[in-house]
Amino acid sequence: GIDRVKEMANLRTEYEIAEKQVQVDLMAKKAQIEELKKKRQQYISLTSALVIALLAILTIGLYRRFRHIKKLDLLIKAEQIKSENLLLNILPRETAIELKSKGAVKAKKFSSVTVMFADFVSFTKHSEHLSPEDLVQNVGFYFSRFDEIMDKYDLEKIKTIGDCYMCAGGLPFVSQDHASKMILASFEILEFMDSEKRNKNEFCWELRIGINSGPVVAGVVGNKKFAYDIWGDTVNIAARMQTASDPGKINISENTYQLIHHQFDCSYRGEIDVKNKGMMKMYFVNGIKK
Repeated sequence: GIDRVKEMANLRTEYEIAEKQVQVDLMAKKAQIEELKKKRQQYISLTSALVIALLAILTIGLYRRFRHIKKLDLLIKAEQIKSENLLLNILPRETAIELKSKGAVKAKKFSSVTVMFADFVSFTKHSEHLSPEDLVQNVGFYFSRFDEIMDKYDLEKIKTIGDCYMCAGGLPFVSQDHASKMILASFEILEFMDSEKRNKNEFCWELRIGINSGPVVAGVVGNKKFAYDIWGDTVNIAARMQTASDPGKINISENTYQLIHHQFDCSYRGEIDVKNKGMMKMYFVNGIKK
């Protein structure tokens, strides 16, 4: 009996010890699992933080790149606008578009245009008393105002040759009233010159104007430093009309007279000998008919 009781007591003790060991093992396993969960959570948190940081860096980088590209685009567009405006200052808009799209400009013949030359009187003599800077500034002041008048009447400035201003009407768009517009523009130029003379005590230039109408050929000269120009006998005669004019006067040829005499009062000057052209009829334009 006693051995049996002892055996039972030992078995119970061993059971309780085993049970406690199992509980200890379970607690250890649970602690290990919790530790693994904690490490896993830390790893996930760290990974998430790294991913978020990388995404933030990538986003900032992409944003900065986007801003840089956008800034470059704006700079490129600004330079394109500058170059286009510069081209439009040199060439008529339609000619500039043709040059950009085709790389060249085809010469065109216009059957009826009006060409005007305006030249400062005694330019060489008076320019000797001005410094180069003052001379350029002075002439530039007048020519800039002439440019504004050309724009007002839809006329085309062709070029300046020293102190000579050359323009034309009836191109690059064909028009029927180019001669009348040129006469009106010429009067406005002379009015501007008179206004400057009245408002300034210092020396003021006087202007001779010559006008002729007829056919011309227009196109772009050269492959570099493009220049829109016109050629033909009409141009040469217009230059001769200017040479034969008087200060403050608008001298026109017979060709132009036939186009504008119904609208403007003119004085016949008779036939005047023109270099390389012989005798040619000329008229002074006095004003608009009332």
